[in-house]
Amino acid sequence: MVKALEDIIAKSSSIVFFGGAGVSTESGIPDFRSVDGLYHQKYDYPPETILSHTFWEENQEEFYRFYRDKLIVKGAKPNAAHLRLAKLEQQGKLRAVVTQNIDGLHQAAGSKTVYELHGSTLRNYCTRCGRFYDVDFIANSTGVPRCTECGGIVKPDVVLYEEGLDEEVLSGAVDAIRHADTLIIGGTSLVVYPAAGLIRYFRGDNLVVINMQPTGADASADLCIAKPIGQVLSEDISLD
Repeated sequence: MVKALEDIIAKSSSIVFFGGAGVSTESGIPDFRSVDGLYHQKYDYPPETILSHTFWEENQEEFYRFYRDKLIVKGAKPNAAHLRLAKLEQQGKLRAVVTQNIDGLHQAAGSKTVYELHGSTLRNYCTRCGRFYDVDFIANSTGVPRCTECGGIVKPDVVLYEEGLDEEVLSGAVDAIRHADTLIIGGTSLVVYPAAGLIRYFRGDNLVVINMQPTGADASADLCIAKPIGQVLSEDISLD
């Protein structure tokens, strides 16, 4: 199966990778929807409720307590999948990474063209004056983080439930997928919309799905691989 993937990669010149939480679980970042993920733990409120815009507005102390505990992951490093994708971009084969993850690990691995559909925990902004704050500012704060300049609330640049995706990011992702000759979907169950709907723009030759569980794209895929994505992409088969 993996040999078949390497054959596809070898003959492709404009690959787009569309990834989700499964890409980061091998770096120690929990998947919200896995058996051991956040959705199966007990809190005063369900994660879907806490991570909504309404909750952010109405229960800010609780939002930031949950956010610090569960969404800021210290010490996570790129894994074999992140590193391989960055290498493919350097080789001129990979056009872009489109990710639902908010951890910044693709950039940490060296990927340059990354469309972060759901934003990033590494970026935070004052809602009043727009001043930028890094992840450590939020992690090291207590209660509701406030801007040191104007006292406004510092909000993570993460797309919460009830919020729309960034139009510029969205259009870039759509354009990349539309012009790809190969689309590799990895580590995502394709249940989160509107992100999952972007794959419908693919018009290329090869659709590959790498995911431990079945997805809605399996029936139309040219190749399905039910293995951990880091293991699949780290296979030592030379492309040179």
